[in-house]
Amino acid sequence: MSRLKFRNVDADPTDPVSTWPYEGLVTAIERGSLSDWRRIARELRREPWGAVAASLDDYLAYAEATGATALMQYALTQSRKTAHEAAVEQIAMQVRDLVAASGLTRAEFAARAATSPSRLSTYCTGKVTPSAALLLRFEQIANQTQAENLPAANARKC
Repeated sequence: MSRLKFRNVDADPTDPVSTWPYEGLVTAIERGSLSDWRRIARELRREPWGAVAASLDDYLAYAEATGATALMQYALTQSRKTAHEAAVEQIAMQVRDLVAASGLTRAEFAARAATSPSRLSTYCTGKVTPSAALLLRFEQIANQTQAENLPAANARKC
């Protein structure tokens, strides 16, 4: 267990890291131990662009290079990289789902989206992330094709 103590800070080291003020975070990095740094790293993984990450960014901009600051920089970089990769995969899955929901072949979907089948493939694999406008266009195509196919599906049920 950590023997970290905060002085002149309105927080306790046992409080969640997300509630520590800036001075508490700095104290934990400069005077803390591995268990304190692990807690900070867990918070960075939980919110890679949250308040703790922003405070850490500020601190690392001027902090003396030490093993602890190198560790914190690594933890911040890795947490953001992991979160980014997860977001890219989520967008790729969304594109694949929209193509499937449309009922169109990839070539037909690409033609309606005014892109090439090879470019659509890069969006589906996550190699390239589509712009927000293009992602909205993909959603519109999927919605339109579903609406176009709805009357035919209802007619078959009768």
